[in-house]
Amino acid sequence: NYMPDFPNLVKRFAFEGDFLDIVPYGKGHINETYAARFQLPDGTTRRYILQKINTQIFKSPEKVMRNIQKVTAHLRQKLGGQERAVITLVSTTDGESFFVTLSGEFWRAEIFIEGAQTYLTARDAQHYYNVARAFGEFQKYLDDFPIHELYDTIPDFHHTGKRFDAFLRTVERDAVNRAAQVKPEIDFVLQRADETTVLTDMVEKGQMPLRVTHNDTKLDNVMIDDVTGKGVCVIDLDTVMPGFAVFDFGDTVRSCANTGLEDEPDLSKVNFDLSVFNLLAHGFLDATRETLTSVEIDQLAF
Repeated sequence: NYMPDFPNLVKRFAFEGDFLDIVPYGKGHINETYAARFQLPDGTTRRYILQKINTQIFKSPEKVMRNIQKVTAHLRQKLGGQERAVITLVSTTDGESFFVTLSGEFWRAEIFIEGAQTYLTARDAQHYYNVARAFGEFQKYLDDFPIHELYDTIPDFHHTGKRFDAFLRTVERDAVNRAAQVKPEIDFVLQRADETTVLTDMVEKGQMPLRVTHNDTKLDNVMIDDVTGKGVCVIDLDTVMPGFAVFDFGDTVRSCANTGLEDEPDLSKVNFDLSVFNLLAHGFLDATRETLTSVEIDQLAF
């Protein structure tokens, strides 16, 4: 079982205090995440997050890190002294935002946000509201961010028209002879062909703005305060790039309003919970009402 050379690795970052120990942390399955403890001169301990970036998924990790650096700097400027409200990267001893080992691993570090946690399922109805509101505030505070400064790290990530074309080609190829068994499902998708390009067309025609978007707005990417239950910080900024605000909202709805798990085989358990949708819409709009255009608001439900 491979374990990174942590004592050496932690020396590469500008951490405060003396290194005590490090343990695997969290339930994320893209990057490898660890929590490291350090002892400060006054005898208290401080935690940091150390993360190995998955370079299979993120082919240009340096671009991912530049995006994160710029976006967190902008948010910090907006949010002033709210320490926990935005991810704080810890730079390397060379002043970089990431460290590359001799074997080509990309590592980054950030200050551990204490007194808050993420949840895979909502604790109560208010939780949905708070999560959507946090993603809405993320939108709001990045409204004036110069979007041309962001790299498009996964091109066409949300281009539904291109996803649909790839689907058509796959059905045609039918590489493992499965298409015949799922004809009703394929027809269901084909009947919705016209819907796939509605939003991308609007953006291309200039009817809807490109914005800084998170692109992975699921419930467990918002840290919830242990005491107040409010959203403290939006995390997992790897997929932050230019996109559509309505997709960020839609992805929250997809992940939260589904009554079943994504891989639930029993379809009787899979429904759309309209009461959750209402909470998400309220939360998102309470943060973005002044920011979004009327066209965007009209397209949220679509």
